[in-house]
Order: sequence, then structure tokens, then C-alpha cells
Amino acid sequence: MSVLRDDALAGARVLVTGGGTGLGLMMARAFHACGAQLELWGRRPAPLEEAAAELGARWQAVDIRDADAVEAALARAAEAGALPTHLVNNAAGNFLSRTEDVSPRGFRAVADTVMHGTFHVTHALGRRWIAAGTGGAVVSILVTWTRTGAPFVVPSAMSKAAIEGMTRSLALEWGPHGIRLNAISPGLIPTEGMLARIRPGAEDPTGKWSARNPLRRAGTAQDIGTLAAFLLGEGAGWITGETIALDGAQHRATGAGTYMDYAAWGDAEWEETRARIKAVDAKDRASRS
Repeated sequence: MSVLRDDALAGARVLVTGGGTGLGLMMARAFHACGAQLELWGRRPAPLEEAAAELGARWQAVDIRDADAVEAALARAAEAGALPTHLVNNAAGNFLSRTEDVSPRGFRAVADTVMHGTFHVTHALGRRWIAAGTGGAVVSILVTWTRTGAPFVVPSAMSKAAIEGMTRSLALEWGPHGIRLNAISPGLIPTEGMLARIRPGAEDPTGKWSARNPLRRAGTAQDIGTLAAFLLGEGAGWITGETIALDGAQHRATGAGTYMDYAAWGDAEWEETRARIKAVDAKDRASRS
């Protein structure tokens, strides 16, 4: 059950990029349940149309890599009296590759959507909020790799790090205009597209990851939907410039080194370890006597 009221986003119009599938659709459903009106963007009309029918949303097929296309789409929304008051930067791209095999075109395919596209939408909508004096709220979807680094996904890691820099910087610059910017770094929340690109062919794509996670599970639609809705809402009105990791502390476990190996121990292993430590202590005391 959601911890948020069903009117927590009443009166808000939330633009979700990449809103027709995956994490974008998960969050859009949560916003809808909190009373928000929705505008969904993506490049493929079919899933957008289906999601919009489910949620009573406006939708537009927009290539956010094209700044002029972003401006035109927002102009159409404004003409319809539906300019978004909130923004979720979710549209992304990624693929698994050794970095020495990544071509300039492959790098651009990720960076143009993740970094440039996110800036285009944030910039174009933020300028309108500033001109109108309305304020606004932005949530951008990052990755925990911006904290830890990650091999074989360097274009994504670099681009997401740039968005984190934008979030922190614009929180300072646009705060006086009443515009808040925050970010979420989710861990593994299974979606069809993510599994196909990052864990292709895996028989149990979440099992091994979940076994290593301190909470012993992957993320859910409710996890990300609830957090994103909270950050957009008035209850988070004094939170800005922050990135929240939503991964069951997995990124911290990665940094805990070999100590995390002990999480798999049972009573027998701990009893054996205590006995060994006592033996070492006894030997040390004997050597000093």
C-alpha cells in the first residue's frame, strides 16, 4: 500500500520522459494514483498511446535529443493549456560493451538521449517556469554507478554523472525561482528493456543480484513510484539538490569489501570464528607471559 495520500499530487501536471514503458510507466501509475494529470513522452507512439489510454494522459512522440522538437512539444502543451508543472527525466539508453569496442556513434546514442536530451527538456521547461514565476519540481533518474563507477557501461555512467551535476547546480541557481531538482539512483528494478540490454540471456536475471543485496530482493514499481511522487510533492518542499539511492544499500555493500562475505554465514561459522579468535588471543597472552 502507498504511504501517500490519493490527492498528494492533485493539481499537478507531470511530464514523464520515456513514460510509455519501464520505470517511466511505473512512476506514471504512481503519480496518477496520487491525483496528478500526466503528459507522457517517448519516441514510439504505440506504447505511449496504450499507457495514455490506461492513465487518461496526454502523450506526444518526442525525440528529446532534438532541442527544437522539445520546444515544439512544450509549445503544443502550452497551447492546449496543459504545460507541465513537474518533470521526471526518465528517458535513457544503455548497452553492455567493453569500452574499447564502443564506437563514437554508440557513445552518442547514449549521451545524446541521457545527457543532452535531459538537459534540453529541463532547460526548456525551466525557462518557462521562470518566465511565468510558477516554480516547479524536477526528479531525474540516475544510477548508483555515479557513486561507485561501473565497468562496461561507461557512456551511461558518464552521462548520468552529468545529470547529477546538473541537478546539484540548478538546485542552487534556480532555487530562488521556486524550482527544486532532485534525483533518484535506483538499483535493480526489473523491466523488460533493462533485462534485455544489461542481462541478456540470463535464466534468473535478478536472483544472483537479490542474493547479494542486503535486503535480499530487487526493487519494485511501488518502491520507485512512491519515492518519485514524494520528491515531486509539497511534502518534500525543502529538499533540493539531493540524490537518493534506492537500492537496498547495494552500493554500500559493494564498498564494504570482503566483510559482506560474512553475510552468508550461519551460526556454525560464527561459532567457529569466535573459537579461532579466542585461541589466537590465548596464544598471544601466553607469548607475553
